[in-house]
Amino acid sequence: MAFGGGRRRRPGDEDDAAPAQDTGGSGARQSPLTASSVWVPARSPAHPGEREPLTADERRSVRLVQSFGTFGSLMLAFGSLGAGAAPVLNPVNTLPVLRLFARIPTVSLALAFIGMIMLIAGWLLLGRFARPSRKRIVGKRELHRTLLLWIAPLVVIPPIFTRDPYVYLGQSEVLTRGMDPYEVGPEALGNDDPLVVGVANIWRDTPAPYGPLFLRIGSWITGITGEHVSGGILLFRLLTLAGLGIVVWVLPRLADRFGVPPSTALWLGVANPLVLFHIVGGAHNDALGIGLMLLGLEVGLRRLPYRVRGDSPPPLAKGELRFIVAGAAIITVAATVKLHAIVALGFFGVMIARRWYGGIKDLLKAAAGMLVICAVVMTAVTYAVGLDYGWVNGLSTPTKLWNWIAPTAEIGQLGGVLGVTLGLGNHTAGIIAVLAILSYLAAGAITVKFLWDSLHWRYRPMIGLGVSVGAFMLLHVAMQPWWLLWAIIPLAASAGTSRFRVLATGMSVALAVLIPPNGSPFDGRLYTLPQAYFAGGLVVLGALALLWWRAPAVLFARTDPDDLFHPQAGPARRRHRASPSRSADAAGTTAGTGDPPEASGAAPRDGAPRGRP
Repeated sequence: MAFGGGRRRRPGDEDDAAPAQDTGGSGARQSPLTASSVWVPARSPAHPGEREPLTADERRSVRLVQSFGTFGSLMLAFGSLGAGAAPVLNPVNTLPVLRLFARIPTVSLALAFIGMIMLIAGWLLLGRFARPSRKRIVGKRELHRTLLLWIAPLVVIPPIFTRDPYVYLGQSEVLTRGMDPYEVGPEALGNDDPLVVGVANIWRDTPAPYGPLFLRIGSWITGITGEHVSGGILLFRLLTLAGLGIVVWVLPRLADRFGVPPSTALWLGVANPLVLFHIVGGAHNDALGIGLMLLGLEVGLRRLPYRVRGDSPPPLAKGELRFIVAGAAIITVAATVKLHAIVALGFFGVMIARRWYGGIKDLLKAAAGMLVICAVVMTAVTYAVGLDYGWVNGLSTPTKLWNWIAPTAEIGQLGGVLGVTLGLGNHTAGIIAVLAILSYLAAGAITVKFLWDSLHWRYRPMIGLGVSVGAFMLLHVAMQPWWLLWAIIPLAASAGTSRFRVLATGMSVALAVLIPPNGSPFDGRLYTLPQAYFAGGLVVLGALALLWWRAPAVLFARTDPDDLFHPQAGPARRRHRASPSRSADAAGTTAGTGDPPEASGAAPRDGAPRGRP
């Protein structure tokens, strides 16, 4: 694997130590190494390597997959008019032709299901051209085009798979009218208020669980749209798309740093059906929180020198501390949207500690700095938006919902059923309360383990972040499908093994089809779902048959050994005054133990950096 250009720094140098621009080759600018010099590579030692563009036939196949998914997105958009979580006062009912969908809910549900399966199938087919094991891989520009085509039809539809945007409107309006959304729920506006009638009954009397910055932005939105529900939903979706845009910009940069092909990261982390269905279609605020969290990490790592295990730390670069502080501040701002982002500060602190010697003293210094920055920024944002720390009390609000797809809630309800069967009474609430505490302790223990292991170079801190946040989400009693994106997106940029990609792909597909488009369990009308799914499945099979007829290679492509990617073998061992045995890594990251891939002479599986995921 070629490193590209690099340079040495001597202690006391005052020039900028930011990595130099990649020269695209292996010829680093070298001069005789002195005892006081330190090698600073121009780009991450875990760089995934350069790939070739697709052939004309492959580009044609990608365009067909794009069209296939775009048609699916259109079907989902039309189906949502009758099968989505439409407003109670639905403006579509006044539109000719389009109002027909609201009168045929089963047909609309079938159309939505057709769109869901076509988008999922298109995503899986597109993934064949984004495998890091390929010598030729789909480019970022083509992936951006795909995202635009698949997202565009979903921008102006009613919410699907959830009614949460109506909760955003109601709780934001509470703040707009001068009340405290952490003390009262949307029902304080009156149950006949247009911004309340669409809120699910379970959330009408509950305080807001969201951060103060998000609620203040929401109050600006309701201040603009007033009682116009559809306009408010549209602006919340645009806010979601802004957060998603940050992810699209940041993710390839982090992936390049951590040894994952940027196109692979974009495919798994952004073109994911969970993003299309729940982030775009559901207009959830998680996109803004995740986007700001990743942006903080990218900014914080911008001037941090690339390190591999065993390197002696170079002196501080010009502006390095400034970027570290800015990165930690942005991560804290992300936590004022959704508190989950706060976990990133811990792993960012580990990256800073490992930038030096990775000792306990380094970790304590980094932790103290993160704590001070977090306290200052969190307090400033909270009081600047006109609220106080009462928002912490609202963090328990989601536990009111025992989601059937949450493992913790399911175990608790099974325990309640067992208690009734044995004549011990129904103690479901008590069991779930105990399990919730145990789950939080387990997630906390997992986080501590990965923080410690990351500090000792056993895992990349970015991988530790994804696993730790994923543990908190998966073990929550109200776990929702899109919550797993807090784990999938960071891991998409840092986990380079095929085992992770297969697992993440399978989970994404399974979670994407668990909830119907209107978020309803169809109580009393269970026959509606199988009817719609059966009809939709037949149509999708026909569409796949048509795609196979037009381009058989899209569905059944044979892998030629000549098309596999083999990283170039770099120098067997770069000279370094304190690196007797190094593992490929980027600033604040690690790929495990052993030789770096550029020195091993053999390509790890899928062309990913060698090491523990």
